[in-house]
Amino acid sequence: MNIRDGVRRILDLILSENRFPLRAMQLLLPTSFRSSSWVRAQRARVTRALEPVYFGNLRRLNPISPGFGYRRGKSPIDRYYIENFLSAHASDICGCVLEVADNNYTRKFGGARVTKSEVLHVVEGNPNATIVDDLTSGKKIQSNTFDCIILTHTLQCIYDVRAAIGTLYRILRPGGVLLAATFGICKISRWDMERWGDYWRFTTLSARRLFEEAFPAENVQIQAHGNVLAATAILHGLAAEELKKYELNYHHPDLR
Repeated sequence: MNIRDGVRRILDLILSENRFPLRAMQLLLPTSFRSSSWVRAQRARVTRALEPVYFGNLRRLNPISPGFGYRRGKSPIDRYYIENFLSAHASDICGCVLEVADNNYTRKFGGARVTKSEVLHVVEGNPNATIVDDLTSGKKIQSNTFDCIILTHTLQCIYDVRAAIGTLYRILRPGGVLLAATFGICKISRWDMERWGDYWRFTTLSARRLFEEAFPAENVQIQAHGNVLAATAILHGLAAEELKKYELNYHHPDLR
């Protein structure tokens, strides 16, 4: 190892530990070494690392808006992804369809393909409900009943999520389809928390493993959507209209 290589290895170690300012370190180097391509590369690296962040309206301890976006626009950010997902699988919404809380998506995406629409709710009092039951047991729902189940924003509100997924598999007819959507990154739904609970947030891996415990692995398809900007916006209660389409449609691999 020559002296130049030895100096470079020492400097690499110092920079990696952030123990010495690059400018001061350059002053200690021979003149011939200060202008080398390696030093220029390190200067650029350190400059990028120290680039200031301008938080603007985001430098705050509370969300910009309470809730999930309805106060600022027509469509919450999570609903943008859910509706795109359901639209892409609209042909599966047919026959006897079960949805939770209401049948808005059944009607919107199933249309005339739906022959029977059922609405499930966990407690009495929902005028839309045709079935009042708990998915963890499903005692009032016969097996092999539904051609399609639309399950949006429900799994995170069920503590025994494994039991609920087992019920979903049982009540689907052979060849039936479950279209489920749940949160990865999101603030707590206070409405749900104060009534039946808001327990879980999922990654693609945890969702896949949970569903493959009940469903054949070859029939399980998991998708994730979103990025840092979309996640930040939903935490702040912003609406989908406040972001550009390309900002919503970019999907970052580390937010899955």
